[in-house]
Amino acid sequence: MNSKPKVYKSKVVNIKHGSGFTYVEPVNLYGCEFGQNVFVGPFVEIQTNVKIGNNTRIQSHTFICELVTIGNNCFIGHGVMFINDLFSKGGPAQGDQSLWKKTEIGNNVSVGSNATILPVTICNDVVIGAGSVVTKDITEQGVYAGNPARKIR
Repeated sequence: MNSKPKVYKSKVVNIKHGSGFTYVEPVNLYGCEFGQNVFVGPFVEIQTNVKIGNNTRIQSHTFICELVTIGNNCFIGHGVMFINDLFSKGGPAQGDQSLWKKTEIGNNVSVGSNATILPVTICNDVVIGAGSVVTKDITEQGVYAGNPARKIR
């Protein structure tokens, strides 16, 4: 047991971004695309095939998995988790990307800290309360909260 542990360093690899793009290290950003004036806080991972629109802020400790699209003028709070695997076979897809589902977030959407977003579509002009779990599409503007998230106003 005297072997050295493997160490993986945070990386920014193969990203595309518009002007005014800012991130705070450490982050893992790979194969993703950012519009103009996007901010990404520290301890964030954003995976391949993610697209984030203009003027959007991603706060610290957030995880955005593959197949997520986030619109313009959005706010993603601290510790928000996006999920693309619904464990449809009773466990993790274990690399079987055909089982992954996509998530689409509209424009002017705010997601509160520690929310969990399953593969859904969220329309424009929506607020998701902190700690909420979004399990179904949101097709009507408003404020949603709870587990599962429901419209509260």
